[in-house]
Amino acid sequence: MQETISFNLNDKPIHLTVDSERMLLWVLRSDLGLTGTKYGCGEAFCGACTVLVNNKAVRSCQFPVKDVKGKEVITIEGLSKNGKLHPIQEAFIKHDALQCGFCTPGMILNACSLLYENPQPTQSEIIQGMNDNLCRCGAHTRIVQAIQDAANEMKGGRVK
Repeated sequence: MQETISFNLNDKPIHLTVDSERMLLWVLRSDLGLTGTKYGCGEAFCGACTVLVNNKAVRSCQFPVKDVKGKEVITIEGLSKNGKLHPIQEAFIKHDALQCGFCTPGMILNACSLLYENPQPTQSEIIQGMNDNLCRCGAHTRIVQAIQDAANEMKGGRVK
């Protein structure tokens, strides 16, 4: 059913008239041109489509756009502020925590959600919190190091 959905996307108000059951992934990619959010498995298993909704990681491939009504959505395109990368983005670069880059946007946004919920996670908590984001390139150790580094840089605070 067509419905007007209003929400904030990357700190900007959005008003769209769309099929309210359409998955957020396709609204972001096809309607809004934000292709940093990737289509991976389509079943909320791999994490490539992860975005933040009210600072919580969600799998946009299985998240109807109607569920973002009145909420804040952040994609990888909206994570940096005023030309400055988010500490997690900087840490991923510093630790070379990516290879092909396909999973990286979802990894970074899932890591943000993890650090917002647990600002100083242990290595074990990071591994558990990131376990459902898949990387076929094998950068897992560097990803964990990057998240630890970002947690220290953020010092328990959210970067806005």
